[in-house]
Amino acid sequence: MDPLDYHRAHRGKIEIKPKAPLNDAVDLALAYTPGVGKVCMEIVAHPEQVNSLTNKSNTIAIVSDGSAILGLGNIGPEAGLPVMEGKAMIFKTLADVDAVPLCIATQDAEEIVRFCKQIAPSFGGINLEDISAPRCFDILDRLEKELSIPVFHDDQDGTAIVALAALINATKVRGGDIRTLKIVVNGAGAAGIAIARLFSAYGISDIILVDSKGIVALGRDGMNVYKEHIANISNPRGITGSLSDALIGVDAFVGVSGPGLLSQEMVRSMAPRPIIFAMANPEPEILPDDAKEAGAFIIGTGRSDFPNQINNALVFPGIFRALLDANTIPKKCVLSEHMTEVKIATAEAIASVVTEPTPEHIMPTVMDPAVVPAIRAAICG
Repeated sequence: MDPLDYHRAHRGKIEIKPKAPLNDAVDLALAYTPGVGKVCMEIVAHPEQVNSLTNKSNTIAIVSDGSAILGLGNIGPEAGLPVMEGKAMIFKTLADVDAVPLCIATQDAEEIVRFCKQIAPSFGGINLEDISAPRCFDILDRLEKELSIPVFHDDQDGTAIVALAALINATKVRGGDIRTLKIVVNGAGAAGIAIARLFSAYGISDIILVDSKGIVALGRDGMNVYKEHIANISNPRGITGSLSDALIGVDAFVGVSGPGLLSQEMVRSMAPRPIIFAMANPEPEILPDDAKEAGAFIIGTGRSDFPNQINNALVFPGIFRALLDANTIPKKCVLSEHMTEVKIATAEAIASVVTEPTPEHIMPTVMDPAVVPAIRAAICG
């Protein structure tokens, strides 16, 4: 079926339905006036009761400015809405989380922060989506500090978590200690910087980040503050130059960049039995058959039509299910200073779903019913 026909047939993919009955005047008096007044005053007296008397504790906002939609770029809020509806559909289907798409008509970072703070009383969490770098870094950092509900930027955090999960299982199959791997991350936008940060937090020290101008290294001109931070925690061998220079002798390539940027010659220059995660969508940095022909041992992409799909849809349903539930379980789970531990626990939980990984099977599928419970158990116990 053509995607346009699919969307026209349903006039969108989501709707709102009541959970409580509304069949007669008695129901109406309970749900709305006059009965709802008693509920309002209970929340005035005990603000925490908003979580048990309303749907706030199971509702999140998906906030996007439409500036970095998939591989389509800055296409604006209206054109981004189908993506946000699809995400809301996944939240509900896989994790029973009610998600409200909010595509907003501003790309000013200060206005986005203000908007999120203003809507926060109605939501149990906020999922930032498809907001371009480098604005997304400051927006997330500020909201994590200034809000008391969990805030998650899927393009950063989700991609980093799923990449770490894939690397954990790839290392199990390949052998060796994950923390001694030499890794190149190609692409220094939201995803690439977040991947480098999380890999570093996991204890991997030999990471080289590469952008369109070459290797991110101390002393390189023209870097923003986020790349400068990565330069301070990565590239311990002081390598400079291009992607091909970075790849010589390394164990793993993680691509969140663009199509065709990894050649067979580059793969051949890597360490024996290299790990290749070519995650650019819709066209990967190298096609799996070409990577395998060049000697790649384990290959993952962002696509569902190849083995080992590395997709952040494995992350966001389960992590929000856990964080929403954690609001009434271990409160520390929703505090920003603990989010690194939450991300690592999520990655390890996703990896654990595949009990016997092989080169062709290091990741569970997005629809695997074991993923969300595994993440929730890892975070909430």
